Amino acid sequence: MPTIANAYVASSPTSGLEPGTVERRDSGDFDVRISIKYTGICHSDIHAARGEWSGINYPLVVGHEIAGVVEAIGRKVTLHAVGDRVGVGCFVDSCRDCVNCCEGEQQYCLQGATSTYNSFGRDGLPTAGGYSTSIVVDENYVLSIPDGISLQDAAPLMCAGITMYSPLRNWRAGPRKRVAIIGMGGLGHMGVKIAAAMGAEVTVLSQSLKKQEDALRFGAQGYYSTSEPETFEYLKGQLDLIISTVSADIDVDAYLSLLALGGTMVLVGLPSKPLSQRAWSLIAMRRNLAGSKMGGIRQTQEMLEFCAANGLGAEVEVIRAGQINEAFERVLGSDVHYRFVIDATTF
Repeated sequence: MPTIANAYVASSPTSGLEPGTVERRDSGDFDVRISIKYTGICHSDIHAARGEWSGINYPLVVGHEIAGVVEAIGRKVTLHAVGDRVGVGCFVDSCRDCVNCCEGEQQYCLQGATSTYNSFGRDGLPTAGGYSTSIVVDENYVLSIPDGISLQDAAPLMCAGITMYSPLRNWRAGPRKRVAIIGMGGLGHMGVKIAAAMGAEVTVLSQSLKKQEDALRFGAQGYYSTSEPETFEYLKGQLDLIISTVSADIDVDAYLSLLALGGTMVLVGLPSKPLSQRAWSLIAMRRNLAGSKMGGIRQTQEMLEFCAANGLGAEVEVIRAGQINEAFERVLGSDVHYRFVIDATTF
């Protein structure tokens, strides 16, 4: 039988999030029922809850940075057991047949991956996210959280962690690679930690110097203010890889000028306006402009193992469910160091 879970629900773009419930399907043969312990707050949750993206269906339960414990499994489940520490990220299913799914890149499913919330499952029912006490997910889309990471620190890795790990891994960050991270927020701080652990020379590019001490503590070797024109002159042609985490509009040409021959700038943030850049910015030094989403299930599990092996986790501020609306405002005001995580026992 389906079960009812406590949740925080957005009933409209202007309602804010309020206490409510969500119906979770009965566990099928290959399903895992997870007792959620912590859920991270991603900027995407705010966009969706407030109807800032198209195609939002209300009532809506957001949240795709989920960490918890398995409380029940279907009779054919082999990948997880009751009591396991597990996580769920940005998607909970995909077609499983297209070339991308078969390559372990389910996030790029040609049929469209099933998002953890505001999507529709194989049963035709809407998906609901992690701002709740439990969730039911197919075993193939559930991650194992190593013992070396606390659940509260692991929750943001399901989105912020893998969103940074994927481009760093795919563009081969490592020794003798000069990597810059634009922005030092929820994504950016994990990018610094992961790139440093990979052995890269890490630079942070931020609007101000207020997070410089933190960046150096996380492993950065350089930190520069993008509000200072001399920054772009000093770093011109000095970087191999730039990853932009910001959603603000940016001068792409200015950042491309910082790349050395054959360097790449990767966008993981979503600016509100269309980008524009001169072709010469790319042609002059054989530079590349690319984009990246989160990783697939295999790479996300790899990321978790990497973080555990290197003692990495997100910097979090744990809050109660009743503080979610306030936390949304603080996220928008960049008043968080560095990820809010909700204690799911308070839903």
